[in-house]
Amino acid sequence: MEQVKVWYPFVGPFDPCPPILEKTFSTPPQLYIPFQPMNLPQFSPHEALRHGTLWPALYSPYEPKNT
Repeated sequence: MEQVKVWYPFVGPFDPCPPILEKTFSTPPQLYIPFQPMNLPQFSPHEALRHGTLWPALYSPYEPKNT
């Protein structure tokens, strides 16, 4: 499942600024899991603290943009 979505905003012919042709946004995994399934695999306690979640299915890495 792709966690980063892309959309293409409207670019008007009279926009005063240079157009941004492509914008991205993140969709975290919990949006796609409406309830907690039974027997989900779990991280070890040490890994869970590093990842910020107990379940690998809910892990969403943060990748900063290069500006």
